[in-house]
Amino acid sequence: MTLAERCGVATGARERAASEVLERVARDGLNVVRLACVDQHGLVRGKTIVAGELPGAFADGWGLPASILGKDTANRTVFSLFANDAATGGLAALRGARDMVMLPDPATFRVLPWARDAGWVLCDLYTRDGAAMPFSTRGIARAALQRLAARGYEMICGLEVEMHVFALEDAALRLEDAGDAGEPGTPPSVRLTTKGYQHLSELRYDALEPILEVLRAGALALELPLRSLELEYGPSQCEVTFAPQRALDAADAMVLFRNAAKQLCRRHGYHVTFMCRPQIPHVMSSGWHLHQSLIASESGANAFVGDAASGEVVSAVGRAWLGGLLAHAAGATALSTPTINGYRRFRANSLAPDRAAWAVDDRGAMLRVVGEPGDPATHVENRIGEPAANPYLFVASQVIAGLDGLESARDPGPSADAPYHADAPALPGSLGEALAALDADRVLRAGLGEDFVDYFLTIKHAELTRFQQHVTNWEQREYFEVF
Repeated sequence: MTLAERCGVATGARERAASEVLERVARDGLNVVRLACVDQHGLVRGKTIVAGELPGAFADGWGLPASILGKDTANRTVFSLFANDAATGGLAALRGARDMVMLPDPATFRVLPWARDAGWVLCDLYTRDGAAMPFSTRGIARAALQRLAARGYEMICGLEVEMHVFALEDAALRLEDAGDAGEPGTPPSVRLTTKGYQHLSELRYDALEPILEVLRAGALALELPLRSLELEYGPSQCEVTFAPQRALDAADAMVLFRNAAKQLCRRHGYHVTFMCRPQIPHVMSSGWHLHQSLIASESGANAFVGDAASGEVVSAVGRAWLGGLLAHAAGATALSTPTINGYRRFRANSLAPDRAAWAVDDRGAMLRVVGEPGDPATHVENRIGEPAANPYLFVASQVIAGLDGLESARDPGPSADAPYHADAPALPGSLGEALAALDADRVLRAGLGEDFVDYFLTIKHAELTRFQQHVTNWEQREYFEVF
């Protein structure tokens, strides 16, 4: 029995898709295929195999050390995986840095337009005996979406992602720049590609057109549903938007686009970053707005559409979904804004939210309802995310919170006419506050799994501790001379 059979994924549809991939690999003369998986931070890991090994990988997967799931963002191992009493519960799958298995999902196969004769395929993570790998975030998102499907709904997501594109001056590859585990090394040196504060300026866009054209062509070659490329407000800041897709496909698209953008830009002498607020003078913070709606499985209709006759902008289902997102906004922030840097963005009157409020077509609110009564395109835009978020955890947090709203018939209250002055709970002001809120949220704990939440909190607290032990430039300027 193959691993795919033991995992329960060896369906006829998967076998046909795998055969089509193998035919394409042969037809296009590909030499290698990159097997990719996504870690707890949303970063892409994996191995590259020669094309002739792909049939075996589809059947039995490909091993890689499970220890990558035990590391923080700087690749410092957080858990003691080699101690005698280490790695109990879900962490037992990581003990001894044993192998886990990447099982390729043939539906995600792409040919990389910038690499020589190379394919790319996203993989799900399993143990050697065919069990789902604990802490696999793609698996967590899929499980949440299956719960939603059991209630008769499918989630549709559209992506609106901001980023900074800088010209690369120095890649910082000297010996002294190498860094160590927990110390990532010297960051690259960059210069601006545009001056700032000319929102949607065509002249500024034209200055960036050479690299934006590379990104456009690359995204379309990867079959990503790209809709627009725009100049954002700050220096070197851009935005891309993608057409609505099924939620898991949208999360996959975010993973692939971020990875592709970084590789394409590097090859053309640029550096793109999805860090929320780089330490570059006068830059603006970047956000990730997740547009979402529900499709009723039986009718295929948008379940958020309000009644035109009564003038309702959003339906009862949509209101309950809003209520769930608001009720669990604080805990979910740890998943939509999982970095220390992401909290630099939450400021009043900044087009980023500062409290858990909703409003009709108001970009100051955390949840912006877009649509008119009877509008079939009615949806909710959650403006809380940062571009560095793990897409699967961002999606899962929305599903779990929204489902609680549906099951509890939560009332979101009236639309906030002035979101920055609304009588609404403040969003967490730091990663530490967000982690405490996630720890205390019983609904998110149950939906994500107790083991996963404890694991995630341990990793993020380790990251936070490293930060708190570091003396910042601000502290040096503020105190070194005067005290």
